[in-house]
Amino acid sequence: MGILQSPEPIDQMIEQPSLPRRSIQRPSKKKGYRKTDFYRHSRALHAWLSAFAFLTLMFFSATGILLNHPEWFTATQPEQIQEIALSAEVISTAQQQENPSVLLLDAVREQTALVGRFKSIEIFDDEVMIRLESPAGSTDVVVLWDQAIAEVTQQPATTVTLLNDLHRGKSTGAAWRWLIDISAVLILLLSIAGYVLFFSLKTRKATSLWLTAGSVALMFAVYWISV
Repeated sequence: MGILQSPEPIDQMIEQPSLPRRSIQRPSKKKGYRKTDFYRHSRALHAWLSAFAFLTLMFFSATGILLNHPEWFTATQPEQIQEIALSAEVISTAQQQENPSVLLLDAVREQTALVGRFKSIEIFDDEVMIRLESPAGSTDVVVLWDQAIAEVTQQPATTVTLLNDLHRGKSTGAAWRWLIDISAVLILLLSIAGYVLFFSLKTRKATSLWLTAGSVALMFAVYWISV
């Protein structure tokens, strides 16, 4: 009598087809530009631009009122007239140059300070007329060839005329004109950001103070260079 062997398990007798394993992936959440990001960026833009833009806005607003009402201030500074002797060498060299303005002005500046920057020159047979202009005032230099002298007439600006010329950018340097354009752009951006922010902003006292001080220093530096 043979030994009975236990039959193999059914799960081993039936071959199961191997199925590929599928990795289950969770749907990814796409993080786009949200409304809260828009408000956050608007607050940052408003905070960083406000210190400088508000200063320029107050300056151009106040000077705009003065410019619109010139009759309020009619006082003028008295003219300053003086004669300066020029050397024969300077006169001889200047007569040979097509544009002797640099040479003549350098010779005059060795003896007196001049107000303004070069504006124009007119050359005649017996004299040369040079015009200097700036917001700080104007200067007319008339060089007489035969007498070897320069007649210098200076008209200093008053505080009101100085502010008006700075407002208009009249007779100013490139730095101040760039400042006007940049101010206009910044004020426009600030206004747009202000319209977006209809609710209160977080205060940053320390940052605002530093930005205000830096803006004042920058405006003073540009004024000093331009005038």
